[in-house]
Amino acid sequence: MLEAVRNNVRALGTLLGNTIAVEQGEEWVDKIEHIRLLSRNAKINEAEVIEKLQQLFSHCSEQDMIVYARAFSQFLNLANIAEQQYTVSEEGLEQLELPHPLTALAEKVGNVNKDTFKQALEKLHIELVLTAHPTEINRRTFIHKYHQIADELQNNPDDHTRIAELIEQAWFTNEIRQERPTPLDESRWGLEVIADSLWSAVPQFMRELDDLSKQITGEPIAIDATPITMASWMAGDRDGNPFVTAELSEQAILNARLMASELYLKDFKDLYLELSMSRATNELHDADLDGIGPYRYQMRQVIKKLEHSIELFKEGKTQGAIESCEELLTPLNECRDSLIEHGLVRIADSLILDTIRKIHAFGISLVKLDVRQHSERHNQAISEITQALGLGDYLDWDEAKRVEFLSQELVNNRPLIPNVEFTADSQEVLDTFAMIAKQPKDVMGIYIISMASEVSDVLLVKLLMKAHGVQWDMPIAPLFETLDDLNNAAGVMKKVLSFGDYTKRCNGQHYVMIGYSDSSKDAGVLAATWAQYQAQEALVQVFKEKDIVLKLFHGRGGTIGRGGGPAHDAISSQPPGTLDGGLRVTEQGETIRYKFGLPNLAVRSLHLYASAILESLVLPPKAPKPEWRKLMDTMAEESCSQYRHYVQGNPDFVKYFRQATPEQELSALPLGSRPAKRKKDGGIESLRAIPWIFAWSQNRLVVPSWLGLGHAIANQEGKNKALMQEMMTSWPYFRARISLTEMVYLKSDVLVAELYDKTLVEPELQSLGNELRSQLQKDEQTVLTLLEQKESLEKDKWNLNSFELRQPYLLPLHLMQIEALKRLRATPEHPVYEQLLMYTMAGIATGMRNTG
Repeated sequence: MLEAVRNNVRALGTLLGNTIAVEQGEEWVDKIEHIRLLSRNAKINEAEVIEKLQQLFSHCSEQDMIVYARAFSQFLNLANIAEQQYTVSEEGLEQLELPHPLTALAEKVGNVNKDTFKQALEKLHIELVLTAHPTEINRRTFIHKYHQIADELQNNPDDHTRIAELIEQAWFTNEIRQERPTPLDESRWGLEVIADSLWSAVPQFMRELDDLSKQITGEPIAIDATPITMASWMAGDRDGNPFVTAELSEQAILNARLMASELYLKDFKDLYLELSMSRATNELHDADLDGIGPYRYQMRQVIKKLEHSIELFKEGKTQGAIESCEELLTPLNECRDSLIEHGLVRIADSLILDTIRKIHAFGISLVKLDVRQHSERHNQAISEITQALGLGDYLDWDEAKRVEFLSQELVNNRPLIPNVEFTADSQEVLDTFAMIAKQPKDVMGIYIISMASEVSDVLLVKLLMKAHGVQWDMPIAPLFETLDDLNNAAGVMKKVLSFGDYTKRCNGQHYVMIGYSDSSKDAGVLAATWAQYQAQEALVQVFKEKDIVLKLFHGRGGTIGRGGGPAHDAISSQPPGTLDGGLRVTEQGETIRYKFGLPNLAVRSLHLYASAILESLVLPPKAPKPEWRKLMDTMAEESCSQYRHYVQGNPDFVKYFRQATPEQELSALPLGSRPAKRKKDGGIESLRAIPWIFAWSQNRLVVPSWLGLGHAIANQEGKNKALMQEMMTSWPYFRARISLTEMVYLKSDVLVAELYDKTLVEPELQSLGNELRSQLQKDEQTVLTLLEQKESLEKDKWNLNSFELRQPYLLPLHLMQIEALKRLRATPEHPVYEQLLMYTMAGIATGMRNTG
């Protein structure tokens, strides 16, 4: 690791030690340092070091272990901050030899036809969908402090006075929340990320994208272009979260409109001060009734509207408030056109252009609120309706009868909803559609149907929108999640797009959401990613035949097992044609912080997204060769078979999983607003993908992110090694898959996983853990042989060193977590044991750089 980062890490560690000494005394700093040095020597004498640490912690009180856990956890957060700040600094970019993504793109596409690049820019649309995280560890208070520390490292590298103060604030604040956050809390946090970071990052990103456009095409980006927009599931995703209600979603929208209005008010007040010029069109002069200047008059009118809207929102009212982006854009565009007409181009392309870009990106509510609900909930609601109308039970009908009924009702003008008492669940579903109907179009995103598998799932949502008077065509996105659903996705959409009365209301485009989490949990990572790839290819073909634009929505998580990974690799490995309708992607939990938490970080992340999409549009990847497909089909089948052999076929697997990881304790901890399971009494199939992966990452076995892949490669490598090498060289999808798995192997640790088993798993189940660890080691060796390497990430020294820096802090946290679980399982629901467990979870998640 570069010396500059190590120096910052050491300096931050010293400041943390000084703070701990204030509270606990100098001897505590010595005790913490003793553990750190012991842990650092684990590579040399592993067994002896672990035994010493286990002895130490077994005789520790919970309160003492909490001090140790907090110290190591906070140090890992500070190390992350030092790294993040360095990677976006000028010095860091130069030392790491990281080219500016847009500069690198310009070099790659320099010889491309100008019109081709212009068309790519017109297609460029990134929609980031912020989602809450059921296992999000860090409190928002701390995230804000960490941002400030990063700013100080950047702006005052030689004066650590303010950093020392912030570290002191952090240490003397309880970083573990005592109460589970509400969906409104999560929604507010999403808005704060935008206000703190993206609000200033987006205009900067747009200016640099504008420069790229001028460099290559000779023209700026269109004034109404929307390369970046924002949406949110926070307070909109009600699938499995009973706390998200229609009333709560409505309040979240109100909060978002209030914050947006307050941010715009500041910008328009700045514009009022700046636009003091008198040279303007006659129309603007004639409109200036107050004689304060043509531009200032226009700004004052908007300021009055914003101030009035803010008053209304604070009173919980919306009637009379700003309802569309046009109310903000029209005066700005008129002023800008006037400035250009009078030669004041520099002024026209400064703050006023930045504000126009913001309105196109953030709208009148910063984020558009998506709504997600499970298809079963819609079916139950319509079942109650059809029974009340005397038509029979919708749930008893076959698919053909359901589709016939829905098709007829979509063109029938009679009222559908009878005046009867519905069950609470169905009333909530209907209330949600009524809430949507009351909202301005500009604040709503799209409607996602979980576990969609039939044409009727889509038509039913359209019918319920019609029945509740939704006056605009809110886009609907069926979410295909399981392996079977992915395989059937194209067939379902082909039938959906065959309904003329439905498709004519789709405005020539349709969303489809691809689920990464549940498909990986269902079939294993290799079979799932290959099914996702093939589903997208098939969807591209169907939409092309129907002459409708496919807008894919990727439900990726932060971890490899949930489709996560570096943005550029993920985008470049997409099948050809899948980016023509833009890129809509979820950004979850801690990945929001790691990608967009600092303004400079956010700008760079947007550059990486944009450059990868533009490159794929201008220089599209070639379709995989038939022999590559054939091999992938075979490996996916073998991978899925091995994965399911363990996860579904072994009757002891669930029992082992719950003993070897903190999964069963998760639901009791106040980490996120959503329950960890969809159904209280369900098994693995009912467990949400995020806690499923979170639990495995805590004991470092990370099963969902590798199981099956190495086994499939080993089976085929002997006879197909040359073909695999060709795939590695020439196929971005396969190369990205192997690269991501290499990162998983680095983060796994068979020794740590074994320690969990020895202490927490009953003896008759430990053989299963032995099998899994043995398989992990074999698989890693298989992949390293394919890569012609001796160790994982040996060609990526930065990430390798970065993770090795964390190891001395992770080992004690794991040992304390094992001790906490042991004590907690002996004395369930003990509040101090639970608190200790949460501190260790926070530290491990921070050190691993992901939760779920």
